[in-house]
Amino acid sequence: MSQGRGSAVVAAAAVLCLLMVLNSEVAQAATYKVGGARGWTFIVVGWPKGKNFKAGDILLFSYRTGAHNVAVVNKAGYDSCKVPSNAKVYSSGKDQIKLVKGKNFFICTFPFHCAFAMKIAVTAT
Repeated sequence: MSQGRGSAVVAAAAVLCLLMVLNSEVAQAATYKVGGARGWTFIVVGWPKGKNFKAGDILLFSYRTGAHNVAVVNKAGYDSCKVPSNAKVYSSGKDQIKLVKGKNFFICTFPFHCAFAMKIAVTAT
């Protein structure tokens, strides 16, 4: 076998291994419906307890359009129930948000909703 073909075989094998690893990570991502059967609603703050989230998992925020929304906020926004000016706000009623590694914070921006525990903090490993 010539050196050129040998290098091509090694490169192809490396690419194949990389694709297998990436595919297995995608296949392992889970989707969680926030709030369970009740969906994204009041007093959902404790819903994440006991769950093991991973970076790449998807949170499905299900709610009646026009009744709620979901804002991705930082810790200060979560604690104060105030939305930073650069926050992404979703309002489809079927919002799917991919978790990033570390702390992820979500609140409803409608008046008083966050104050009534319509917020969650999720840590993804």
